[in-house]
Amino acid sequence: MRESKTARIARMHNEYAVLCQVIPTPKCALHFTSPLELLIATVLSAQTTDKRVNTVTPELFATYPTAAALAAANPAQVEDIIHPLGFYRSKTQHLIGLATALDEQFDGVVPHTMDELTSLPGVGRKTANVVLGNAFGIPGFPVDTHVMRVTGRLRWRSDWRTAHPDPVKIEKEITACFPPEEWTDLSHRLILFGRVTCHARKPDCAHCPLAQSCPSFEPAA
Repeated sequence: MRESKTARIARMHNEYAVLCQVIPTPKCALHFTSPLELLIATVLSAQTTDKRVNTVTPELFATYPTAAALAAANPAQVEDIIHPLGFYRSKTQHLIGLATALDEQFDGVVPHTMDELTSLPGVGRKTANVVLGNAFGIPGFPVDTHVMRVTGRLRWRSDWRTAHPDPVKIEKEITACFPPEEWTDLSHRLILFGRVTCHARKPDCAHCPLAQSCPSFEPAA
């Protein structure tokens, strides 16, 4: 029997209530003390883990505490610091280009609107939403691979069968079902749930708190 949109949204809220109990205090896994640090850390997190990013950012932030300092950096020195993350040459180019744009266009201050953030080189909606929600307290819903996977398995979105879903479409559809003040924590909880339980290759359905209502639940053989 096909689930109606009203029933789906009601189930989404019920399942999210469970996630709120299981993950009562979600927070960004990246370590930062300023919007600039979070922006840089988020750019670095592409194709690596937040945990690994946190191992290199203390030295990076101490060496280049401002956008102007990073814009004027010797690329080889930046590469040496972020080398453990992989793709260090391209990431160094991205960081210096981003810092240069910040310094020249925004006086080194990280802007706090979606349009301004995404005007910066290498900053897409996902990164902008991370910065808005976690550095400025402005509702943002970052859509990463965990969010795409979990919302697909839970069938929270209409295109759950799609092999290569559109993150912007997912953002629009999911946020339409929740109040803006929940968006940032909603994303955090989905990401943490994806990391801990709803794994990419083999989800831990046996210990999943959403097993009773999840349309993709597979009991152990």
